[in-house]
Amino acid sequence: MDKKVIATTKAPSAIGPYSQAIQVGNLVYTSGQIPIDPATGTFVEGGIKAQTRQSLLNVQAILKEVGLTMDNVLKTTVFLADMNDFADMNAVYAEFFSEPYPARSAVAVKTLPKNALVEIEVVAAK
Repeated sequence: MDKKVIATTKAPSAIGPYSQAIQVGNLVYTSGQIPIDPATGTFVEGGIKAQTRQSLLNVQAILKEVGLTMDNVLKTTVFLADMNDFADMNAVYAEFFSEPYPARSAVAVKTLPKNALVEIEVVAAK
């Protein structure tokens, strides 16, 4: 298997032993993106809508590094700290995707890194 590491300074650097994304063949797998502004290294101000937007902007920046867009996304996984935030997350999420929408899972988890409200990962195809 030929794995290629994908990295960009336009998304937050990995804060542990992982890559921003890995490409294998025509598939790109991103690590979960939390709402860190790569310019400041801090969380964006605001609640779930602002955090969802920043998480998706981080995903978008990683995909752009390999010449992909959100239209190339096949599957997303959304991790929420509180399922009561689903509707607000979904409203922002809808701004980033068009039909045919990617497959998606959305789950509530006990805690996210750095106490984020949302974390989003994707699988995209070239």
